[in-house]
Amino acid sequence: MEYLEFELPIKELEDQLLKCKLIGEESEVDVTETCSQIETKLKETQKEIYKNLTPWQRVQMSRHPNRPYTLDYIKAICGDSFLELHGDRGFKDDKAMIGGLGKIGNQSFMFIGQQKGFNTKTRQYRNFGMANPEGYRKALRLMKSAEKFGIPVVTILDTPGAYPGLEAEERGQGEAIARNILEMTRLKVPIITIIIGEGASGGALGIGVGDTVLMLENTWYSVISPESCSSILWRSWEFKEQAAEALKLTASDMKKLKMVDEIIKEPLGGAHRNREKTFEIVSNAIVKSFENLKNLSPTELVKNRMDKYANMGVFKG
Repeated sequence: MEYLEFELPIKELEDQLLKCKLIGEESEVDVTETCSQIETKLKETQKEIYKNLTPWQRVQMSRHPNRPYTLDYIKAICGDSFLELHGDRGFKDDKAMIGGLGKIGNQSFMFIGQQKGFNTKTRQYRNFGMANPEGYRKALRLMKSAEKFGIPVVTILDTPGAYPGLEAEERGQGEAIARNILEMTRLKVPIITIIIGEGASGGALGIGVGDTVLMLENTWYSVISPESCSSILWRSWEFKEQAAEALKLTASDMKKLKMVDEIIKEPLGGAHRNREKTFEIVSNAIVKSFENLKNLSPTELVKNRMDKYANMGVFKG
């Protein structure tokens, strides 16, 4: 298990607890009471740290190297029923954007999401979760297939942004994202969107237009990353913590601003601390959201979705 800087007090207590248990196993000394005291202190420390996270610490949590990624969620939720589909039928298959059919119970869903890597080799293979235009065009192809057969769509957001390379711009990165946003507003099947990590810029919005938008507790959603915002406003990355605070990018900020519909509470310590519990919570949230949408007609779905996004940013002075 890797630890972030603000988690070091937790690491120290967990190390102490491990040593205490080893002493008890290797000798005849009764360490039950000592271990119990350390466990109590550990729980108190965890609660104290995680209930007072700053926006920047939430950003760090969203990027935690042990945090589950899109395929982890899909495989855990769907099991062997998931069938990955490939290619945009125009250029190539983008490994940063994955999608396919899967079932939760007896209900089929079209799952689409950005996939990051878990080591150097897979990060390069997945292009660090930054999709090219063909990734967004693949996503749109799968959404249109789902619409054709009346299958609800689940999109899973976890990207530092769309790939900003020269080749991506030459192949129409902006147009591909804009096209997806337009087509998603009028898709005639339910769309459930879940932010599981980083929700950055147009890269996230390209698959982020949903009837129901859910956001895990330790994630962020913003037009720009704190580091990039800091470099623009202060000409330095040193002010990323202030930028994170000013951007109002946390789940609670997004809920308050009505940018998302619901916050999914994570297990104490984050999604990576109890993966199985997190997968169960997310699966239940998908099912619950679909239950609320499944009886709406295509016309009602599109109207409600259009109204929802048209009303964002409206305020009365």
